[in-house]
Amino acid sequence: MPEFSLFPFTDYWWFYALFTVGVLGLLALDLGVFHREAHTVSFKEALSWSVVWCILSLIFCFGLWRYAEWKLPQDPRLLALGMTAEQATGLARQTALEFLTGYVVELSLSVDNIFVFVVVFTFFGIPAQYQHRVLFFGILGALVFRVIFISLGAVLMKFHWVIWVFGGFLILTGLKILFAPEKPMDPEKNPMLRLLRRFIPITTRFDGQKFVVMENGARHGTPLLVALAAIEFSDIIFAVDSVPAIFAITKEPLVVFTSNIFAILGLRSMFFLLAGVVHKFRYLKYGLGIVLIFVGLKMSWLNEIYGGKFPITWSLGIIAGVLGVSVAISLLIPARPDPASATAK
Repeated sequence: MPEFSLFPFTDYWWFYALFTVGVLGLLALDLGVFHREAHTVSFKEALSWSVVWCILSLIFCFGLWRYAEWKLPQDPRLLALGMTAEQATGLARQTALEFLTGYVVELSLSVDNIFVFVVVFTFFGIPAQYQHRVLFFGILGALVFRVIFISLGAVLMKFHWVIWVFGGFLILTGLKILFAPEKPMDPEKNPMLRLLRRFIPITTRFDGQKFVVMENGARHGTPLLVALAAIEFSDIIFAVDSVPAIFAITKEPLVVFTSNIFAILGLRSMFFLLAGVVHKFRYLKYGLGIVLIFVGLKMSWLNEIYGGKFPITWSLGIIAGVLGVSVAISLLIPARPDPASATAK
């Protein structure tokens, strides 16, 4: 694998621009057409949208593969390194697999976001018909923050010591997930919420889908705005884990950027699809912990002993296998009923 970027920003700025415009267009179509009127998202609708986002991601992956397969064999930088057309074709396949692996990792790590969304919506009593609107703007903010984090990560990854820092951080995070006791989340202690209340008073009443209303001649934030602030802050926290994780899979900024964006785009529909059953996957967190430890080891150690790049097919197989086993165990070994609740009945 060459040290330089296969798709440098200076040559592919037009792609980043078109991709961003396309994403914004899809989001505008989603909110302005399909979800113009507030309504409760049904399981069938959530499933349909989940399939749509997944298919779009796979189509992009296939397109990236075919484009790289055409472009890389004629790249003068690769030719100068003595790389044959067959090797360049293999590099194109590896790039597509890195996108797919990164997409799976980012989508899997997003499951933690779903737990947070459930807690936030329940705590602030957000009606089901307004949850999509809150998540829409939450995801929009998440896209902005991810671009910032990815840009910073791409710059920092040029320094070798950062690889050790990121790898160690991922390993420690994975160990924390495996062994640290869970602490209940309290949205009232969210720093973003405290900051918000310094700038605008908060009302407890809803006014349709509005985030801000006029009350006694002054602007007040509604519970929708409060929930949005909590969700935005939680995504910033999760980005601290997810961005280093994707850089452990690939150092190609274009692959990091696009796989992250596609995973975030599918997060809303995944929430409405899994919100009611996510509590059943109680062993999934252990699978995520193992995945983070693996990608941390891959970044800081395994890549080195495998000549600079741990086989991406092995990475994809290990990650998919760990997640699949943790989900299967969760379904095969359901949680025991709470004795207290059983007595109350």
